[in-house]
Amino acid sequence: MLKKYFDKLLIEAGCDEAGRGCLAGPVFAAAVILPKNFRNKLLDDSKKLTDKQRKKLRPLIEEKAISWAVGIVSVEEIDEINILNASFLAMHRAIDQLKTIPESLLIDGNRFKKYKNIPHICIIQGDGKYLSIAAASILAKTYRDDHMDQLHEAFPQYDWLHNRAYGTLSHRNAIQKHGITHHHRKSFKQLPDQIKIAF
Repeated sequence: MLKKYFDKLLIEAGCDEAGRGCLAGPVFAAAVILPKNFRNKLLDDSKKLTDKQRKKLRPLIEEKAISWAVGIVSVEEIDEINILNASFLAMHRAIDQLKTIPESLLIDGNRFKKYKNIPHICIIQGDGKYLSIAAASILAKTYRDDHMDQLHEAFPQYDWLHNRAYGTLSHRNAIQKHGITHHHRKSFKQLPDQIKIAF
């Protein structure tokens, strides 16, 4: 059972990202402030849920949340500042958009770049421990998946509809055959030996 909050007295925003390990596409992050009494038996780490379950939960989270937002960092920015900093920036952009200012940030993972004067707590595998982080993981994941589904229509040869631009064998085989697109992260090692890649 996921925990409702870390500190009952503070307005907490759970934060998580999606797409950090992908070979192509932006990185997305979400920030979610849930009511202290929020409860949903299905809500969990997005990686433990099916696509259908995530799609069912997203409108519920958006409806019930006190505030929520999604931040995006482009491929160009990822290549310029690296994926770790891009993940932090995506979270910052999500927090920027919250209509309610949080008093504490619950961050999935073990590292974070301080956001303004708001204290934060890094929680390893936090998306499987706290409801607000799990909610953020679902929003980040579903919004990024929607984006990759749209890109798939223009670049079907990479099968982003199914691999979401992760480094699957089929995706890497497509890169080796077709080269890369402007949606691929040039700072990432696309193939083990970096051969036959046309920048």
